[in-house]
Amino acid sequence: MLRPIAAALVALAAGLPFASTASAFELFGYKFFESEEDAATPVPDPLPYEATLQLSGGNADLKDELESNSALVAKQDTPPSGEPGLIARALADQEQLLARLYTAARYGGLVEISIAGRPLAQVVKDGTFPHRAGKPVHVSIKVTAGPSFSFGETAIRLDGGSDVPRLDAVTYGLIKGAPARSDTILDAETAIVAVLKRRGYPFAKVTGRDVVADHATKTVDVTLHAATGPKAVFGTATVSGAKRTDTDFILQQADIPEGAPYTPETLRRAEKNLRDLGIFSSARVVEADTLDADGHLPLTIEVAERKRSLVGGGASWSSTEGVGLEAYWRHRNLFGRAEQLSIEGSVGRLTNGAADDLEYDAHVTFTKPGAFGPATSFSSTVGAKQEKPETYESRAVYGKIRASKDLSDTLTAALGSEVSYAREQDALGSGNYALFGVFGEISWDTRDNILDPTTGFRISGTLEPAYDVETGGLMTFVKGEASAYRALDDAKRFVLAGRVEGGSVVGASLSDIQPSRRYYVGGGGSVRGYAYRNIGPRVETSSGTETVGGLSYLEASAEARIKVTDTIGVVPFIDVGAAYTSEIPDFSEPLKIGTGVGLRYYTPIGPLRLDVAVPLDPGPDDPSFAVYLGLSQAF
Repeated sequence: MLRPIAAALVALAAGLPFASTASAFELFGYKFFESEEDAATPVPDPLPYEATLQLSGGNADLKDELESNSALVAKQDTPPSGEPGLIARALADQEQLLARLYTAARYGGLVEISIAGRPLAQVVKDGTFPHRAGKPVHVSIKVTAGPSFSFGETAIRLDGGSDVPRLDAVTYGLIKGAPARSDTILDAETAIVAVLKRRGYPFAKVTGRDVVADHATKTVDVTLHAATGPKAVFGTATVSGAKRTDTDFILQQADIPEGAPYTPETLRRAEKNLRDLGIFSSARVVEADTLDADGHLPLTIEVAERKRSLVGGGASWSSTEGVGLEAYWRHRNLFGRAEQLSIEGSVGRLTNGAADDLEYDAHVTFTKPGAFGPATSFSSTVGAKQEKPETYESRAVYGKIRASKDLSDTLTAALGSEVSYAREQDALGSGNYALFGVFGEISWDTRDNILDPTTGFRISGTLEPAYDVETGGLMTFVKGEASAYRALDDAKRFVLAGRVEGGSVVGASLSDIQPSRRYYVGGGGSVRGYAYRNIGPRVETSSGTETVGGLSYLEASAEARIKVTDTIGVVPFIDVGAAYTSEIPDFSEPLKIGTGVGLRYYTPIGPLRLDVAVPLDPGPDDPSFAVYLGLSQAF
């Protein structure tokens, strides 16, 4: 028997909405992370019911998938409005469950739903069913999976596009003998359109599909029909939604050359360039429905500007470094071309010592996105700070300029210069330092999420030749870091993360380098469990031994990030590291090891992190354990 099934594929492609797990919580009468469902108006005449799903001919995985996609099962705690509401939910379920069987290549399946013991077809005809007030209605869902089907004859028919090579169905996953999953067909359609668009056809589309299941042979024959439409080049672009922003600047940053061949990549890059300016809450390029008289494709760049001023802040805490607070004020789009002025301040070690032991940093930064064209930025900063870890004291004023360019979506390069004047003191003595440096940076970042990466990697490096006017020391700072992330399951509930970092100061003796620019290890963001910047070469003093920092360092971390629930995670970790007096790590100092376990609470803005770490080889001034609290993963 031959059975056409294209209509069900349309239903599957459209999809149906389902309930999501609420994540709101209440504190002092206020609700946070409240979803629309939490605040929804109560349903009139709610009709409670109980639903059960029985599957024959399938496995447990298929049953789990059907239950998770069944509105009747998933929304039992949200009763519909009266009999019509329950009937509508059942009708939607019947179509959705059948589509899910097609996803599993089960084209001979059957979905039977009964309400209060009556078949759904009869209930729809009658418009009612027997039930008692206050008693839940029993809803039964019986699914017969049926046999698995494989692809039979497959083909792609193309109308137009003489310059397009023949579209082979096998290339798009429609392979004879392979499981005939309906999502494979839909994925093939999406891929075909994407290929045609990349070849310069903006109106390419799939015009039809012939999908026929042969129940005698348990095969599905598929023929997809596609049309290219006319080939196009980019036409004139106009801007919509700009209020303060200069429209010429928007067009310049979008960088869509008029007359150039149409490609979706050009439009995607244009949208990214505009979003990266930081002044738009949304930015998209809309293509016209038809070509103009010259055969060009007109474009409209639609933008929505963000509020110009914002105030923010943050806090952190660890048992070794105490409480840290930070605040900032930013003003966007100063002169209508994405300029930004930022005033920022932070205070640290609030609970660790007297007022004189506070650490602070206050600075003003001017940023000009798009300073040298699309995907570029320029910034300049002036500030003052005081640092007082256990190993040294520093008071400094500083300035910095930096220019960067995104070489691709994942590769960024930067050049800049910095100057600082500092008065510093440590176990080797005290002195004034006036440092001038020129630096270059490179970063390759493929992470899927900055705050909570589950796949990808990040590799970065910095090279900075510098000269100290006060000491006459000429030196070069070198630093590199690499981190990688891999999810071990499709749901990304078990993620392995690793990091290695190292640095070196070349061309100067230890005493010629100001203490704050030497390399130290230990504390949050380094080797957890140890005192902040307390791992490194030490010298004898009248009160014992003091850490003085090194000319090189090496550290590494490994974590297993395990999601126990959708909002709670556990993270066992281990950190190792050491600093050395040699320019290249020579392992003359033993690697210090810290280990522990962390707790993660996943929020819409990133995971809240609580880590407890123990130093396995504590030295002077190191605690027996340390606790760290912050936002985002450790690296």
